[in-house]
Amino acid sequence: MGHWLLNLSVPWMALVIFLTTYVITGIVDLVVTRLAVNERAKGFKAVSPGMLPPLGILFALLVGFIAVEVWGNFEKAKAAVTNEASALRAVVLLAGAIPDEHRLRIYALINRHIHEAVTKEWPEMAQQRATLETLPTALIEALHETLELKPADDGQRSAQSEMVKELHNALDARRQRIVISESALGTVKWVGILLQALCTLVAIAIVHSDNRLARGIALALFATGIALSVLLIAAYSRPFTSVGPGLLKQVITSEIPFGG
Repeated sequence: MGHWLLNLSVPWMALVIFLTTYVITGIVDLVVTRLAVNERAKGFKAVSPGMLPPLGILFALLVGFIAVEVWGNFEKAKAAVTNEASALRAVVLLAGAIPDEHRLRIYALINRHIHEAVTKEWPEMAQQRATLETLPTALIEALHETLELKPADDGQRSAQSEMVKELHNALDARRQRIVISESALGTVKWVGILLQALCTLVAIAIVHSDNRLARGIALALFATGIALSVLLIAAYSRPFTSVGPGLLKQVITSEIPFGG
């Protein structure tokens, strides 16, 4: 599936997919109609309608198989963002127990990390260009800042330990979302589902080659099902076009300007 199509908004993606599906269906109908003459018409008529249910079931199984993978990645993406936001929120709350100088520095670094994630990482993840080569410098600095803290009492010592733990959790969650953003459906899977859809369309056209109305209705219904299935898979094949950074933005502390 072309990258340009997956980068479109859902309404434009739907328009392209439905229009393309109906055009291809029309071509199949036209070709079968032109071929269904003389001896070929008798041959087409001999094709058993009983082959249509297995073809439809096979298409549905392929769609289900691919959909499980796509929606599984989508759920993993949401979980990674939730875990990262939760860990960062915990750091912000725990930082209230440490001296102001370190606390404000931690707040500024957390805000900077969220700012970079929202403005830089998210567009890259949506287009599958984000990699682990780019380090989350703000989070790493926050971890170093926390480790350099000299606790004055047991409360600060406990807060420091928990902050280090939560910062590691945030780093791990960030790694997970980057890895998930790189996942993509292979070409073989796309070719498999589209080829099966085309075979089913051809079979429908051949079985109903002697009845124009029945052929048109059957092809239109199945073409709509194909287009809807492809749209659902394509729309969720890149999870971070749907999963936004809203939860991360909620962690931003007002004591430090966003991106400060």
